Formats: sequence, C-alpha cells, structure tokens
Amino acid sequence: MRPDQIREVRRFNRLVTQRVGALDQSYLSRGRPVSEARLIFEIGLDGAEVRALRDALGLDSGYLSRLLRSLEAQGLAEVGRQVSDARVRRVGLTGKGRAELAAYERLSDDLAQSMLAALEAPQRERLLAAMGEVARLIRAGAVEVRLEAPGAAEARRCLGEYFAELARRFEAGFDPAKGEYSVSDEEMTPPAGFFFVARLDGRPVGCGALVRIDEATGEIKRMWTAPDARGLGVAKRIVAKIEATARDYGMQTLRLDTNRALKEAQALYRKLGFEDVARFNDNPYAHHWFGKRL
Repeated sequence: MRPDQIREVRRFNRLVTQRVGALDQSYLSRGRPVSEARLIFEIGLDGAEVRALRDALGLDSGYLSRLLRSLEAQGLAEVGRQVSDARVRRVGLTGKGRAELAAYERLSDDLAQSMLAALEAPQRERLLAAMGEVARLIRAGAVEVRLEAPGAAEARRCLGEYFAELARRFEAGFDPAKGEYSVSDEEMTPPAGFFFVARLDGRPVGCGALVRIDEATGEIKRMWTAPDARGLGVAKRIVAKIEATARDYGMQTLRLDTNRALKEAQALYRKLGFEDVARFNDNPYAHHWFGKRL
C-alpha cells in the first residue's frame, strides 16, 4: 500500500480519538479512562463471561484482569464463577455499576448529538453513511482465519449452522451423511485435510475445509459464512487461506461442487478464478462443478 494511504489512516485515527475524547483521563467526565468505561458498556445489564470480554475487546488476560480489579475496587462490578461451570468466570455490574452505565449511555447520546447538531440534514446523512461504510470495512479487515480441529466446539457450531442452512435452502432438504457429501473429521485433519474457522471479534463467523484427493488435487468443502457477517469478504478470506495451504502442500488443482440454490457461492467462485468443469462425483446435491489451477 502507498505511504499516503497510511498517512491518511493515521490522520483519521487522530481526528476520531480527539473528537470522542478517547485521550481524556476522565472519559465523559465520569472520573475514569475510556478503557474502563468501554468495559462497563461491554459488561452491560446482562453481564458477560470474562473470556467473551477478552475476545470482544481484543485484550490480553493480564490487562483485562487489572481493569476488572479496578471496577471491583470502585464497587461497580463483581467477578465470580458460573454456576453451571465453575471453570467459567463471569462478571456482572453492581447496582452502582448499573447507575454508572445509565450515566454513560446518556452522556454518549449527548456526545453523538453534538457531532450531528452542527451539520445540516444532508451532511448528517453523508456522515452517517460514511460511518457505516468505515465500520463495515474496518470489520472486514479484522476477520481472522485460522486452522482448527474439526471436532472442536466452535468448529462443530459452525458446521451445525452450515448444515441447518443447507437444509433450509435446498429444494429437497439436506442430509450430511448422504453419499458423496459425507466428510469425516479425519478427512479434515492434517495431513489428510484441513479445517479453517474465520473469527470476527473472537466470534466464529465462517468455516471451510480442504480435503486432499490425491497428491496434486484438493477439494473445498463445508464453506459457510454467518448471515450477519456476509458482505465482509469472509468467504474470500477462507478460500485464500485454503489456496495458500494447498500450495504449501504441493497441490496443483482445487475443485469443488455446489448446489444450484447457492447462486452467491457460484458467483464468488467464478470471481475467484474457478471455472466450470465436468461432473467429477456423484454428490446428489451438486448441480455445478468447478476447478482451478494453482
């Protein structure tokens, strides 16, 4: 990327942090820095698991623990063990913490209103549209794709959502154990294959698998993106990871099949350089077959 692009991002970051008061020692004049205020927002009225807070905020365990101890010392939060699973720590706001959250909500609304009040109506709409686009692109850049054991809890969750969606969208429903479509965990475990999970803010939002057919050929399976993460390039990132892995393991060709109901998937594969090829399996759910030379 160009140096001027980097400079523009840095300029934008400085403007935003200054305008929202992120550098103030007393954020929104409540006597604590923005890090503690944000943690109060994230805990919310319903409370949250400490692990989920760490993933959502991208904080290391030590720093999050220090923030939580500070909130406890102020009488705003309480950390304990979850009743159903003592291994899981959970944090909730006290009565004082809930009052503080309400105060932050009011002041945050006031700050947002002050940013809009000086603008004319068309300018407000432009600003809001630009904010939405910036947020979408920043979220897209935050997607991470990592190798995962197909039997792990989050991998199974992704696969369960994948199977449920196919059952809803296929004309005759879907049975994952039927014919050519069945793929075992062993076939998605190195060196026979690879299973990838995409995460956004620590939350699984997609998956995909690479199954080795022979020394030179791999097949893409189990491609899925969570509905609320579509449009962020999740599937494209997963395919890129699969292609890189296939190259690393000496594969020269990738192939895949898909159902006629999945029109967006067909469009994506063609956009990524996959070409229509002759039928190469007896998958009862497949209507289109694709291949790509690496």
